[in-house]
Amino acid sequence: MSHYVNSHIRAQVPDIAPFDALTELNACRRKLLQQRLIGLDANGVGFGNLSVRDGVSGNFYITGSATGGLPELTPTDCVRVVAYDFARNWLRYEGVAIPSSESLTHAAIYESDPTISAVIHCHDSVLWRTRLDRVPTTSKAIAYGTPEMAYAIMRLFTVSDVRSRDIFVMAGHEGGIVTLGNNLEDALDVVRREQRESSPCI
Repeated sequence: MSHYVNSHIRAQVPDIAPFDALTELNACRRKLLQQRLIGLDANGVGFGNLSVRDGVSGNFYITGSATGGLPELTPTDCVRVVAYDFARNWLRYEGVAIPSSESLTHAAIYESDPTISAVIHCHDSVLWRTRLDRVPTTSKAIAYGTPEMAYAIMRLFTVSDVRSRDIFVMAGHEGGIVTLGNNLEDALDVVRREQRESSPCI
């Protein structure tokens, strides 16, 4: 059964079934947690989210809201997004978790490039500062998790080299880095590459 979510609706729905990419998702999350690229902030609020495309469809699985600090996820910590509308700011999803506030961001990426199958949204303040406006970057005036962010991301796919760089920075979301790939390990490799390139030579 599917339900809609926006700023006014939160629905309890049946669990989603275990999905093939959950093992890969947890393996990637462990590495991100070790590097503090996802986790809990000083106020104990989880940050960071990951998603994987559901086969060749436009649907995708995404980690639930505030799950960034959990050491391991189960299907109940994720949702399957099956429809969305940027203009109306809503999602239709399956699962009991609350979808990540960045779900429309992930949807915009998958809609913009059908070859992308995985997305990581992590936080690295050092990498964010060194890559700001040096890689594709959304406007500082645009807040994360909004329809405006979704539209800005789709625009990046038409006016920048985000397809070849597999990374963009959210100027209005301090520390916010998004990487893309054919799978989560590819998206994680982009983070590692950018960290190496941004490190000062010793």
